[in-house]
Amino acid sequence: MQVKIDISRQQVEKIFGLEDYWCQCVAWSTTGTQKSQKAFVRIAYLRKNFEEEPLGKEVALDQEILLRCHPPEGVPPAEVEWQRNEELIDPKTDPNFFITVDHNLIIKQARLADTGNYTCVAKNIVARRKSSSATVIVYVNGGWSTWATWSACSAVCGRGWQKRSRSCTNPTPLNGGTSCEGQSVQKSACTATCPVDGGWSEWSKWSPCGADCSMWRSRECTQPTPGTGGKECQGLDLQSLNCTSEQCPQTASGAEDVALYVGIVVVALCLTLLLIILVLVYRRKKEGLDADVADSSILTTGFQPMGIKPTKPGVWAPRRAARSKNSHLLTIQPDLTTTTTSYQGTLRSRQEVTGKFSMSNGPLLEPLPNGSHTLHNGKLPSDPNDFMNRLSSQTYFKTLPRDNVNTSYGTFNFLGGRLTLPNTGISLLIPPEAIPRGKIYEIYLTIQTKEDMRLPLAGCQTLLSPVVSCGPPGVVLTRPVILSMDHCSDACLENWAIRLKKQSYEGTWEDVLQLGEEVVSEPYYCQLEAETCRVFTEQLGRFALVGESLSMAAAKRLKLLLFGPAYCSTLEYNIRIYCMDDTQDLLKEVMQMERQLGGRLIDEPHVLLFKDSYHNLRLSIHDMPQAHWRSKLLAGYQEIPFYHIWSGSQRTLHCTFTLERQSLSTCDLSCTLCVWQVEGEGQSFTLDFNISKDIRPLDSDFLLMDNCTPALAGPSAFQIPYLIRQKICSSLDTPCPNGADWRLLAQRLKLDRHMSFLASKASPTSVILDLWETQHFHSGNLNQLAAVMAEIGKQEAMIFLVSDGEC
Repeated sequence: MQVKIDISRQQVEKIFGLEDYWCQCVAWSTTGTQKSQKAFVRIAYLRKNFEEEPLGKEVALDQEILLRCHPPEGVPPAEVEWQRNEELIDPKTDPNFFITVDHNLIIKQARLADTGNYTCVAKNIVARRKSSSATVIVYVNGGWSTWATWSACSAVCGRGWQKRSRSCTNPTPLNGGTSCEGQSVQKSACTATCPVDGGWSEWSKWSPCGADCSMWRSRECTQPTPGTGGKECQGLDLQSLNCTSEQCPQTASGAEDVALYVGIVVVALCLTLLLIILVLVYRRKKEGLDADVADSSILTTGFQPMGIKPTKPGVWAPRRAARSKNSHLLTIQPDLTTTTTSYQGTLRSRQEVTGKFSMSNGPLLEPLPNGSHTLHNGKLPSDPNDFMNRLSSQTYFKTLPRDNVNTSYGTFNFLGGRLTLPNTGISLLIPPEAIPRGKIYEIYLTIQTKEDMRLPLAGCQTLLSPVVSCGPPGVVLTRPVILSMDHCSDACLENWAIRLKKQSYEGTWEDVLQLGEEVVSEPYYCQLEAETCRVFTEQLGRFALVGESLSMAAAKRLKLLLFGPAYCSTLEYNIRIYCMDDTQDLLKEVMQMERQLGGRLIDEPHVLLFKDSYHNLRLSIHDMPQAHWRSKLLAGYQEIPFYHIWSGSQRTLHCTFTLERQSLSTCDLSCTLCVWQVEGEGQSFTLDFNISKDIRPLDSDFLLMDNCTPALAGPSAFQIPYLIRQKICSSLDTPCPNGADWRLLAQRLKLDRHMSFLASKASPTSVILDLWETQHFHSGNLNQLAAVMAEIGKQEAMIFLVSDGEC
């Protein structure tokens, strides 16, 4: 007999409750009872939520990965399997995977192929559950390749540089791995061996007269021997000459010898006559030249022995007015009454020059209302706007600024003069005799501030100076003028390859000079001082100083300027911090911009050295009184990218810190500003000021307020009077056996490095005095120069002094 019974779950739970139960079959008869074994009945289930799900990870290549999974509770217990990107993982086919007893997945060594979405799957007879996907990313950090070989030295002869490079490809960064740290290009100074041209040795002695009535002598190309691609000696290495000996009969002098002697005598007489004519012409020209300059009696009686020295030779006069204290030293003014050259345009004189200038062929002129003296030649001086319009209309000058703020101009003749852009550190000195006599030039000086005038820079190059234009190009100069402009390098030439660039007529920028490798025969020369660059040039145009770092030790000087609102009526207070190149023109630009924004300087400017280390600049503010102030900046610092500063693409880089005070009555603010380059040294500055008191106006002592006239023509543009200058040059240009000449003056003025350049000039002393004029225009102390002249004079018993009556 078979028995079947259907029992529902509800019936079982109603009778027996929720506990486990069992069933048993009982059979009986008259012979007895028999029971079957117990059949236990359990309710199967699988809950929905995993007790622990796998979490996504980012790991480096070859690292071990552990993904945890605790499946949901269920009856019977769930079985677990793992999937990657919806595909089943089988540890038997891929031994890199291992599933532990407690259902965790271990990836022994992470591979790029192991990147994906991992899912833990739990299942039993009731259901199948999936966990949320865990994203695993296997990244690769970049590694440097080996350094390539050094390139050839950039210089064919002398000092240059070479470089080598490496790439971040060993391995290449993948899946967000970090890039390689450090520099990809290394530069090193090198010295190339210069070619040596061969030179002849001395001729050997003549050989004895041979049987063929000839004798021989020879020489060798050994002094020096040609090397490194140098030229071989040119000419004969063996020379023969007829001779007379016992083997050769004695021959009497014939008619040919007599004709030879007569010819030699005639040539000698012609050369003597030509020399006499040249001497006479030279003396006549020299007398005519001296008559144009001054009365010769002044040159012969203008100097007397000096028995006193300046009282304070080490003190520099701050302004031109200080010359009145020592008017007896170097104070002769030129006499222009004998000049025969006609002049047109404007001569802008300094305020203390009140005398009238007269010309032999023109009327005596009255001073203009603005303090200028105008010399007429049948033509009125050009209008400033008309002058700028004429320049900007030419093709080469389309980028010339039309504002008068950044441009100075003037009319000059052979007496020279000076153009200055006030408060920018930019000036152009036109020495006397630089413009040929009889010529009159309208010359301008301007600074380029437009963004489209930025130079095309490559690699490690950076702009170290403003872009300055002087012109017009093409004017004829007989002596170099001196262009002065600020630079922001650390002035350590070992770390830099600094080049002077000039823009051609086609608009391209060309290297015309590399500092440290100057050639005196070139029309350009440069003197690099701590903060200023002096460019000697015989050709006007558009110039800029560009540096290329040779190592990460190369640094630019940055100037940090802090501004806040002059008046603050809200709880918020903004501090603007400018990080710009340390040049006066940028300082002036920022000051003008902040004046328009209504800002005020809240701390003195600070200088920071910014190194070529590829690291960004970070700024942060700390130590504020928490009870009264708080920062609204979400991050702990602000960061300026390295290349934004190094490339100079933005002239006025700045960042803003927004602070909030708790009450409008809170006006005192004290905090610490920290500025540092990532992984480099930094600086911290303490700020303590009252936001309601304007204690530092924009026109403060932090700016060098230059109130001089932008254009000065003639003697008023120079500290040294014209006749004294001529006297000094004629005295020191002539070499002296004991060295008491221009060389000693250069040593006293610390110009030893430029000896070869000075020696290449027709008048080295005049170049030295030109450089002295540019360096001491604002603070020139004639006492000090007179003291130097006195020291030189003592060595040859000559001390120069001029009395007031002779001036």
